Amino acid sequence: MASCAAVARGLSTSFTAAASSNASSSACNAKAALPLGSFKSVARNGRQGAAVQALSASASLFNGQSIAHKSAKKSQRTAARASKKAITAEIGDSLEEFLEKTIPDQKNLARLLMSLGEALRTIAFKVRTASCGATACINTFGDEQLAVDLLADKLLFEALKFSHVCKYAASEENPELLDMGGPTEGGFSVVFDPLDGSSIVDTNFTVGTIFGAWPGDKVAGTTGRDMAAAGMGVYGPRTTYVLAIKGVPGTHEFLLLDEGKWFHVKDTTHIGEGKLFSPGNLRATFDNPDYEKLVNYWISEKYTLRYTGGMVPDVNQIIVKEKGVFSNVTSPSTKAKLRLAFEVAPLGLLIENAGGYSSNGTMSVLDIPIQGIDDRTQCAYGSLNEIIRFEEYLYGKSRLSEKAKVAA
Repeated sequence: MASCAAVARGLSTSFTAAASSNASSSACNAKAALPLGSFKSVARNGRQGAAVQALSASASLFNGQSIAHKSAKKSQRTAARASKKAITAEIGDSLEEFLEKTIPDQKNLARLLMSLGEALRTIAFKVRTASCGATACINTFGDEQLAVDLLADKLLFEALKFSHVCKYAASEENPELLDMGGPTEGGFSVVFDPLDGSSIVDTNFTVGTIFGAWPGDKVAGTTGRDMAAAGMGVYGPRTTYVLAIKGVPGTHEFLLLDEGKWFHVKDTTHIGEGKLFSPGNLRATFDNPDYEKLVNYWISEKYTLRYTGGMVPDVNQIIVKEKGVFSNVTSPSTKAKLRLAFEVAPLGLLIENAGGYSSNGTMSVLDIPIQGIDDRTQCAYGSLNEIIRFEEYLYGKSRLSEKAKVAA
């Protein structure tokens, strides 16, 4: 993981600021402004000490006002620069340029996302060159022969450790928070699915990585809305890094170029209506009649079926095509399998930042409290009307119905 370490070192830039006023100069200026006769009078009356105290207070007041004025002007300039940088982020930027423009004051988060980008690049190569047998796809990591999903897991943990800004990390392969050595203050807790769709790697289908980053040292006791960022690596004919950052409009796609750099190629800010559906866990229709009715609606309305069995490509197509719906519903005999922290919430941030909606049937997946890191849930992602339909078919009403009327 030398590349990850290099990125960590490269991004570790210190900034110093020196803004001090010359109090003695201010005092002299203030003293010079007083009439000469007043000083003679003070000397004659033996009150020179009092005059000096008054003069000192006057100079201090002047100096304080000067510092406050300079500080306010500096804050205005900093805000203006940050606003200008956010506005000038554009297609064609490298990942590093994009982060410098959109989150100039969040150096640790930028370092984390760059380090994860390095890991995704390496995983993409390892997936592409994996040797698949009857039971697993194997690749080499150092002297070890590892299943490709375990290799991805190891690469991500290494990247997070060498970022020096990750406090805790956990994965689907290791679902306990492990100390990565980063700080609590200014650091992050990252959870990830190292290789979503690992069971279809041998078929050469698109697979991917999913991650969510929470500020500080906690994931349990938070919600998806507390995430600082979420992302996914998509390993298909193209390798892309899809990223959503809290407070930065849109969901952004970066393409991996031949020279190994991430290149900003798309930003998505609106998910519209379109007849494209990806119905996961179809076996639940056997004993969930409401889900069966919803699937039959999509079929009767001549929706196009696009479902791969990999959550990353099935959700990614909604962002890329800017339309469609993905669902994974439970039933009495098919319990929830998707993990809220590892998969559902991070993908929820990607979809909602892109202008779409998410739901567990009654609320946004970003509002579901994470009680334990292994919590599981059903979910749906898509356009406004698709999520309204999902909630109405499954639970008889939708929290978003009023929003649809306003939009109309």
